[in-house]
Amino acid sequence: MREPAGRTHVSLAFDPACRQCDRLASYLDASKAKFPAYHCAPVAPFGDAQGRLLIVGLAPGLHGANASGRPFTGDFAGILLYRTLFDFGFSSAAESLHLDDGLQLLDCRLTNAVKCVPPENKPLGAEVNNCNSFLRGELTAGQFRVVVALGGIAHNAVLKALGYVRSAHRFGHNRLHELPGGPLLLDSYHCSRYNTQTRRLTEPMFRAVFERARTLLQT
Repeated sequence: MREPAGRTHVSLAFDPACRQCDRLASYLDASKAKFPAYHCAPVAPFGDAQGRLLIVGLAPGLHGANASGRPFTGDFAGILLYRTLFDFGFSSAAESLHLDDGLQLLDCRLTNAVKCVPPENKPLGAEVNNCNSFLRGELTAGQFRVVVALGGIAHNAVLKALGYVRSAHRFGHNRLHELPGGPLLLDSYHCSRYNTQTRRLTEPMFRAVFERARTLLQT
């Protein structure tokens, strides 16, 4: 079920100079002063622009994508993600090291619901909403058949970007949502250190999501 059409928004896929969120902009500035070699700017989507699979995470990590400039690169969550992508044929290598490592994603693209690193990895609702137009632009520009949402915030951001009512599509690990007129939305718990160390998410659970995504793309 879609929400009623509202005011038309201009949907940009990415703005490398975005400063919409005062709190995030200030945090980026403070991080750059503390870590001069870090990227410390909005992190661009990465991967195949014509890919049929889109993976949506939460936000860059302070010492991960915020440092490297590539989603899920340099932090714990990326270890499991890129290894899994490689095993299911979505990546040219099992590890993402840095922007110039030659890694390519195959039929797959990575992005985040929030493009700038938030303090304590916890974006505010207003910050998620401010960034939603960029996600909408990505979804509009792409030809995605399957969208994997890593966590509830990413799940809700995808639904909002596509104009669907959240109450009709509840988040659940490895839950598939058939969105009328839209891509298939497949949920997963986020592959964060906390989730994996507490065993809320195990590697077999995570692999099952991408095995399902691969099967869906083949049908």
